Amino acid sequence: MIAPLGLIAGLGDLPVVIAENAVATGQGVHVLRLKGFEEPRLANYPGTVIGLGEVGKLYASLKAAGCRDVLFAGIVKRPNFRDLKLDMRGAALLPKVLAEAGKGDDALLRLLVAEIEKQGFNVIGSDAAHAALRAPSGHVAGPAPSDEAMNDIARGAHVVASLGDLDIGQGCVVCDGLVLAVEAQEGTDAMLERCAILPEAIRGTPEARRGVLVKRPKPAQERRIDLPTVGVSTVEKVAAAGLEGLAVEAGGALMLGRAEMQAAADRLGVFIFGFDPGQGT
Repeated sequence: MIAPLGLIAGLGDLPVVIAENAVATGQGVHVLRLKGFEEPRLANYPGTVIGLGEVGKLYASLKAAGCRDVLFAGIVKRPNFRDLKLDMRGAALLPKVLAEAGKGDDALLRLLVAEIEKQGFNVIGSDAAHAALRAPSGHVAGPAPSDEAMNDIARGAHVVASLGDLDIGQGCVVCDGLVLAVEAQEGTDAMLERCAILPEAIRGTPEARRGVLVKRPKPAQERRIDLPTVGVSTVEKVAAAGLEGLAVEAGGALMLGRAEMQAAADRLGVFIFGFDPGQGT
């Protein structure tokens, strides 16, 4: 009997796509929807809702379902740890969580992975569970990037690598070598919306596109959790901001609905490009 995938899920399309694929491939899935971040589309899958501080319940549920591989996916905002309702396991883990949380998101994620693995589970990334999500290399869709765009991609790749060293974010927007925006806690969509209202003198327009959104993982990131994720809405917001295209690190980002993304890029006249992982580092 195949062990079901243990999916610790927040909001958004990614956990839904992972669950659908696990069922379609015959593995099956056991979904732990995190309280306060329950994705409605996952409600009918086997599993339960679990509080962020219910660590013992999480372990017990995964073991009872016979899970071996465990995956984190979806949007979960950092809580106020001191307000969490904790079970005994959660209370025992809290001092470590507070210590690592003060070092940044990456340190906290590495702790969570390590604690899950101590229980005998194998933590995997979304790209391991669903390889088709992994961003390919080279020109993916839309018009070919201009020379200026390729220069902006190189600049952006370096900027995001530097951001990642400081555990700030995974994306930026560059136009003619000028950094228009960097991503922090607001997320990619909000960053692109900010770019769309900047003066047209420093950015492109839908009639004369310039500039690129660049996304890549942080250099020391725990890649089994929180890889950069893009989808159709990303392509649409890139287009709305007047940018020439979207560039992601090949193999270092997830593309949700690649066929739909390609169709949107072709329709809107923006490119999608996968750059070399060594670029800008």
